[in-house]
Amino acid sequence: MTASTYLDDDARWEALRRRDRDAEGAFFIAVRTTGVYCLASCAGRPLRKNVEFHDTQESARAAGFRPCLRCKPDQPRETLRWATVPTSLGLALVARSEAGLRLVTLGDDAQALAKDLERRFRSARLTPDPAGLAADLKAVATEVDGRGAALDLPLDDQGTPLQRKVWATLRTIPAGTTLCYAEVARAIGRPTAARAVAQACGANPLAVITPCHRVVRADGGLSGYRWGVERKRALLAREAARPREAA
Repeated sequence: MTASTYLDDDARWEALRRRDRDAEGAFFIAVRTTGVYCLASCAGRPLRKNVEFHDTQESARAAGFRPCLRCKPDQPRETLRWATVPTSLGLALVARSEAGLRLVTLGDDAQALAKDLERRFRSARLTPDPAGLAADLKAVATEVDGRGAALDLPLDDQGTPLQRKVWATLRTIPAGTTLCYAEVARAIGRPTAARAVAQACGANPLAVITPCHRVVRADGGLSGYRWGVERKRALLAREAARPREAA
């Protein structure tokens, strides 16, 4: 939204109370008691009497305020477009940066998924865009539903070098096949790093797209799964059935 959407201080105060991400950049909130200026979505909760509003960062700085260290209004704001789609295993939330898919999560409650998105990307501008993400949503839902989508989506899975190496290896595991954590560790050339592999699986930001559900314990047990062991069991069962369905 633009500054014209928030023409008076009452509208700006309401945007602050809602932590309205759409108001980011349209105006800035200066807090006299702390001497900082913030975005409307900042987690801070100043009293109304201590707040003044500025149209620009330059205006806030000229009045003697410094950038808030929590919401960092002086830093460039990355935009992530996101939307949810129903699947046979609940809802999937998909978020995309300019570079590619940044997040795919699974759950049962749209509000909880959206709050998780906000928690993960506190500094990003989050823009709902179900129409613009229609192709991504369809591809993710198809893959979750076990229909073997030919996924050729650009990915932007940010992590440590080790995490990204693990995630890339997971994407080479064929559907219907599983590896244990130690086998993945050997595949990345770190045979003693089974624990680190397990941690990377737990930090996987792209459910199903990066198939951490195909990694199991050495005894074949399912172990944990960030989005629920029952979902992991269902995904593996569907993938195991694909060859028989195709025969």
